[in-house]
Amino acid sequence: MAYILYFIITVGVLVLVHEFGHFIAAKIFGMKVDTFSIGFPPRAFGKKIGETDYCVSWIPIGGYVKIAGMVDESFDTDFLDKPPQPNEFRSKPMYQRIIVVSAGVIMNFLLTFLIFYGINLANGKLFHATTTVGFVEPNSVAEKIGFRQGDQLLSVNDKALKNWEEVQTDFYLEDAATALSVKVNRDGNILNLNVPKGFVKPDEQIGIYPNHMHAVIGAVDPLMPASKAGIKPGDIIAAIGGQQITTNTQVVDLVKKNKGKPVQLEIKRGAELKNFTVTPNSDGKIGIEIGTQYTGPIQKFSYNVLTAVPAGFDQTVGATVLLVQSLVRIATGQVSFTKSVGGPIKIAQLATQSAEMGIVSFLGFMALLSISLAVLNILPIPALDGGHLAFLVYESIFRREVPTKIKLYAQQVGFALLLLFMAFVIYNDIAHF
Repeated sequence: MAYILYFIITVGVLVLVHEFGHFIAAKIFGMKVDTFSIGFPPRAFGKKIGETDYCVSWIPIGGYVKIAGMVDESFDTDFLDKPPQPNEFRSKPMYQRIIVVSAGVIMNFLLTFLIFYGINLANGKLFHATTTVGFVEPNSVAEKIGFRQGDQLLSVNDKALKNWEEVQTDFYLEDAATALSVKVNRDGNILNLNVPKGFVKPDEQIGIYPNHMHAVIGAVDPLMPASKAGIKPGDIIAAIGGQQITTNTQVVDLVKKNKGKPVQLEIKRGAELKNFTVTPNSDGKIGIEIGTQYTGPIQKFSYNVLTAVPAGFDQTVGATVLLVQSLVRIATGQVSFTKSVGGPIKIAQLATQSAEMGIVSFLGFMALLSISLAVLNILPIPALDGGHLAFLVYESIFRREVPTKIKLYAQQVGFALLLLFMAFVIYNDIAHF
């Protein structure tokens, strides 16, 4: 029920904001709006107010605003048999039509900016005030480079490091696109570790985590071994089979290695340490959602109503750039397509997990999803905003309208592709659930 609730909230808000952009832009320019729909036809239920039918439709892959005089997702072409009316899309100047088509994407970018702006204004920006390595994944890139638990990272390419976010920027966001020289303090000795250019592949993680990290249980399946053993949400897994635990990846790996065999978990519950014996099922699962939580020192940078503006803008631009880079890597085969895309089930999972971590985490997830919706919608694919925009740009350049038959055929093909893509991502979600 939580998955369904947070999925409806997340997707409902994002689609509503997107379609409202088209709606309000059309109204400002005096265009008649026949339908405001959450979801694609056929219509499920709704209410007509004035000239507009506000409704929910059965196909939950977005939404649409039907503007009079426009070939769109409704495939309605009856208006072509009549002379153009002043309140129709086709009668308006080209710049107005371009704004109306782009308004949904603009609203999603604006929503992302407002969320980041609000978070910065209310909470400021928090930094993990440590540069000490708390855990190095076995056989990871970090281990091959030479990082060890307890290393204090001092600088990257002679740029001093003050917090773990700076470490992530240099290692994760840049993907080691250039050679890196990392200075570390290891037991009082200063060492230089070199990361060759291209050593880190785009779909890889470095495999280092800061100290003060703990594996925290977010949810427990009441029918699975963990619940039957007495493990509860909020418990911290301190050790498994005597091995100290720092991250959720350790938990997953160790539990899988012991499938079908009893394993002892040392659990920290409040200030108390407890021991539980759990037997993972044949799939190597015990029925928990596990996350990694930082409990160390925090640096906080506060913003006011003015300084929060550039901070929110920078975060919006940064998120957009990262998403575009990810799409390029998927398109060029640098990263796995099936591992990179998620559908309704994945969105519901992530929305629920972020909501359980608090309102700030949930809003941050919504902001990133809003960016995804904006960028994907602006792609020049028929049935998406980018497809409509491509036709308008063509007409602006060549001063002639694309034939209606071509527009209609493109919409039909684009819509069919969207349905196939949705079927694939749902299957992919189920396969990786």
